[in-house]
Amino acid sequence: MCQANNNKYVDFCIIKFFKMVRLKINKLAIFKLLFLLIMATLISSCSMSSTFHHPSKMPKLEKVEYLSFSINNDSMRVKYNKDNNQISFFDKNNDTINKSYTIKSEYFISKNGNKLNGWMLSPKNIKPIATILQFHGSGGNLIFHHNIIAPLVEQGFQIYIFDYSGYGVSEGKATRKNIEIDAYSAFENFITKPKIQGTKIVLYGQSYGGYLAAVVGAENQDKIDAMVIESGFTSHKSEAAYTVPIIGYMVKNGKTTTTKIIREYKKPLLIIHSIEDKRTPYRMAEKIYNNANEPKELFKIKKGHLEALKYYSEDIGIKIKNMIAE
Repeated sequence: MCQANNNKYVDFCIIKFFKMVRLKINKLAIFKLLFLLIMATLISSCSMSSTFHHPSKMPKLEKVEYLSFSINNDSMRVKYNKDNNQISFFDKNNDTINKSYTIKSEYFISKNGNKLNGWMLSPKNIKPIATILQFHGSGGNLIFHHNIIAPLVEQGFQIYIFDYSGYGVSEGKATRKNIEIDAYSAFENFITKPKIQGTKIVLYGQSYGGYLAAVVGAENQDKIDAMVIESGFTSHKSEAAYTVPIIGYMVKNGKTTTTKIIREYKKPLLIIHSIEDKRTPYRMAEKIYNNANEPKELFKIKKGHLEALKYYSEDIGIKIKNMIAE
């Protein structure tokens, strides 16, 4: 034990104490550094695609009689007709849910080799106002996202929707690289369809799909007439950092960012975002808007993430019609 009357021994004890403390601090710092390096490697890799993608798989409709599911607490069943590739919906009493549009299912091959599932939603008995290619968000599958986009079909728009790799019945894994390839492949498959020839073409990207629509649209703007970005983020890094502070900044961006690529886009643009969006903050919409060229519009709404068409579908439909009429 250190004696108070032995100054040299007291000094020795103090020095030894601080050396031990410094050693523990160094070990802690090294541990923290190693942890951050490991997290940076994981987050930067494709194995961390779950940071963005949360796909819902489902059995192939042609292999089951019915598929049961629930949307907004409403129980439904969906059936695939092998004779005409049509999709039909039934309520919990097995009564047909009559819709003002038809749904035709198909498959196409992405350039990554995965077979993807797409649906064409066409209004009945009327000529479509325009044809929309939807790039949906980073969760769910066609059943869920068809329900989100349906209000525009009911207004007379023809809409093509598809599931990325790993979503719904689409093959492969939901990696950021695969999904970016899928976006280009879906556009190439879509733009050559006989059914859309002679119609105005609009890209509609929601959430993660907003980034995909911006990238595909900017590189193919000679083939489209307008673009809509709903609840979109400025970049992968900024979205991840908002969701997971500090560590999120280690996430790598894609081939570009929404704010950069939108500067190259010169066709009409509608940006829709809620000031109440807790998933992707409204300020990101403002930043995308400030980087975009005219003609452009920022439609500020309320409600939650991806609820624009649930509460503002008529307004959005009119705005799209005005864009393609210019």
